[in-house]
Parts: sequence; C-alpha cells; structure tokens
Amino acid sequence: MKLNKVKKVIGIGIISLSVVLAGCGKDAAETSTADVNDSLDTIVEKAKGEGEIASVGMPDSWANWVGTWDEIEAEYGITQTDTDMSSAEELAKFETEGENGTADIGDVGINFGPLAKEKGLTLPYKTSYWDEIPDWAKDDEGNWLISYTGTIAFITDKQNVDKAPTSWDELANGDYSVSTGDVMKATQAQFGVLAAAMANGGNETNIQPGIDYFKEIAKNGRLTSADASIANLEKGEIDVAIVWDFNGLNYRDQIDTERFEVTIPADGSVMSGYTTVINKNAPHPNAAKLAREYILSDEGQINLAEGYARPIRDVELPEEVKAKLLPDEAYQNVKQVEDHAAWDETAIELPQLWQQEVLVNAQ
Repeated sequence: MKLNKVKKVIGIGIISLSVVLAGCGKDAAETSTADVNDSLDTIVEKAKGEGEIASVGMPDSWANWVGTWDEIEAEYGITQTDTDMSSAEELAKFETEGENGTADIGDVGINFGPLAKEKGLTLPYKTSYWDEIPDWAKDDEGNWLISYTGTIAFITDKQNVDKAPTSWDELANGDYSVSTGDVMKATQAQFGVLAAAMANGGNETNIQPGIDYFKEIAKNGRLTSADASIANLEKGEIDVAIVWDFNGLNYRDQIDTERFEVTIPADGSVMSGYTTVINKNAPHPNAAKLAREYILSDEGQINLAEGYARPIRDVELPEEVKAKLLPDEAYQNVKQVEDHAAWDETAIELPQLWQQEVLVNAQ
C-alpha cells in the first residue's frame, strides 16, 4: 500500500518536473503574451495587466521622457523604471541578455534601428499612426520608427566664452575648450562629427573632413573629455558643447537661460531622429507596444516638444510649447542623411578613425 503511494507520488513528481522543464525549454517568443493580431484595445488590457515597463536610454531629462512616463502611469497605471545608457549599450544589453531580457523598450539613434533589426533583437509594432510617419523614418515591418528629430547645435557657457560661436568656422578659431561627447559609442557625438564634415565639404560617405576638423582642435589642446552633462555644464567645466538642439535648450533652461546660449551652426548642420526599439525578449511586451503607441499620439508628440524635440508627426503644438523651440529660420542650412545605409557603415568605422586620428592628438 505504502509502496503504491510512493510510486504514485514519484510519478506525479516526474510529470510535474517534465512540465516545468518543458516550460524552461521554451524561448521568450513562445511564452510571450504579445500577439501580432491583437487589437489596440487588447494591447491596452494586456499592458495594464503587466503593470510595469523597463526602459533603457530614456532618462527623465532627455526629450521630456518624464512627462511621457508620468502620463502613461496616470492613464494606464503602468509604472516605469529606466537605466540610462548609450544606443550601442542598449543593443548590447538586448543581445547579451537574450531570452532572459530585463528591458522592454529603448530609444536609439536612427542608425541603430536597422542594426537592431539585422541582429534580430526587435519586436515589430507599427502603431495606429503608421501612415503619418515619413517613409525615411520607419522600417517597413515596424521594427523601428522615428519618434522625434534633433539637429546638432552648440551650447555655450557665456561665463567662460566672450562670444558664443554661431558657425563651425568660429568654433575652430576660438580659444575655448570643446566637448563632443563620446564619439566611440554615442549617437549624438557621432552626428556631431558628421555635422562638422558636412559643413566642410563631407557627407555620410565621406566623414574625413569632420575627422580632420576635430584633429586640429585636439592638436590645439582644446578637445575636452568632459561629458556634456547638465552637472558638468552647471559646474562651469565645459565652455562649448556639441549636442542635439533639444538637449542644449533643455540644459539652458534648467540651469540659467541668461548664462547659456544655444545656436545651430549657420554654415551647416545635420538633422536626424531617434527611434524606439522594442526588445524581442521584453518581459512586458504589451506595455512596450502601448508606450510606442502613446509616444506617437498627439499627446506623446507634444510631450516630446515640451522637451524641445521636434515631433516626427505633423501635430499642432500649443503656442507655449512652440515658443520653447528655436525659430524655423535657424534651420535653413540643415541637411538630412540621404543614404542611411552608407551612414550605417560610416558610423561603424567612425570610432576607430576617432581613436586613431583624433584622440591620439588630444593633449
């Protein structure tokens, strides 16, 4: 009698263990609650059930992400946490964690969107605003799509610099330090080099004029390794930094509007965008889809403009929000990347060029 009971218990245990092991053997795609056929209403309900979202590279101070996440929490009850990191680090995290993903959604530079797709790291989602997104700003399958754009600008601390530079030529001939950010891995910094190249006869297929430009600044001992963070700017450790316009305007207004001046270089700059990427192995895939949906909504686009970014959709901005942005005439000599595939290749080569030709000359 006891023996039969023991056998029965052992048998149940083996079956249970088999079920557990079978579950462990499934990949994230098989266990995910995300369904490509779900309606928006279904996504909303599933997202509410998940109740949280983990973002990467979407800190509060960047493009007013704090406003977006606060409104998502207020409307849907979804709480958010973020780990700030560069575009390259975000994709590395998705790839390294694989099926054990801990991040749901990230915000990366445009050249990292196709790379994420190529590496098989993304969960596609098109949003209901798909047709209003320009063709150049989205992947055909929804693996990535631009939410907002930025243009490379200068932010100058007028306590340290007598006259804020308004062109690359003036910047080159100054006697103050220049911060580019981390060209080895940050999209903003890489586009800064591209903007300098464009202003000096180069483009996305010929970055050398930008490399040569900063090589001279480095040789003159003017290239600083200090990151263009709000803390470093406030402490006066940076004279001029090369940043996206939305970051420069945000830093200026947070610290002192009289102390800092933000300018688009009149002799040429580059405009580009940032795209959300949803992790293929997101622990909260529906919350990630809903976040992208909200970011592209009128409210979400206005939130980004509140953070000084230019929305990708043609939405009507409140006058007080429009007033926070630089005037349209400041962007008259701004170009877009025309060949994104070529820029992708250049961006891969850029860190090594920067290391070999610029950083070696830094004093």
